[in-house]
Amino acid sequence: MADKQSNPLVTVAETIADNKFIMGDKLVEVGVSGPTLEASLSSISMAQGELGHARLLYRWSYEVQGLRAGKIDVKEQTGKAFSQIVNASNWVDLIAGLYVNNVAIDLVLKELMKNKKEELNAQFDKMLNEQEEHLIYAEDWSHQLINDKGAIPKRFEAQVDEAARAAAKWLDEVQNDEHLQGSGAVSKNSDLPGQFNTVINKLPLDRNVTYVG
Repeated sequence: MADKQSNPLVTVAETIADNKFIMGDKLVEVGVSGPTLEASLSSISMAQGELGHARLLYRWSYEVQGLRAGKIDVKEQTGKAFSQIVNASNWVDLIAGLYVNNVAIDLVLKELMKNKKEELNAQFDKMLNEQEEHLIYAEDWSHQLINDKGAIPKRFEAQVDEAARAAAKWLDEVQNDEHLQGSGAVSKNSDLPGQFNTVINKLPLDRNVTYVG
């Protein structure tokens, strides 16, 4: 059995799962009061998807440790979710976290699928397809908030900045982990932080920032 504390792949799985678990919760808690009825309904639908992804990833973390996962009934995160999304209390915060975190998560999952596809089941393909829909939705709302009036664009930019700094730090840790590189889970030349910066800086914010770990 692999030791959870010494296996960075378990940490990666739990970090992604924790963030998806919190995003799922926030999509219900905050999203139910979205700015439009359509936004609220979409949030509830996406919440089910994010929580389903979290269960799949928690199950995978058990499998990596050589444990029998059984039916996963998650009550709380393991403590690895990023603070920005944990503290999200309104639609602006939620969309910033949803977009930024899923951009980072998508990069890591695609890297794992590229290198370890034979060890991951078909459910991961389904999860990535659903995640793409969530990213498109969050990106569309990001543009709406950036082009809104009053204090909303600045609030959104500040939340993107907070979320991106935590996500970039995590990506840097994943990219440079010797165990993950040695096991073939992450390629040395994949440059996850660089890919992240490229995507985030496509948002039409007032300034471009290079986020580093």
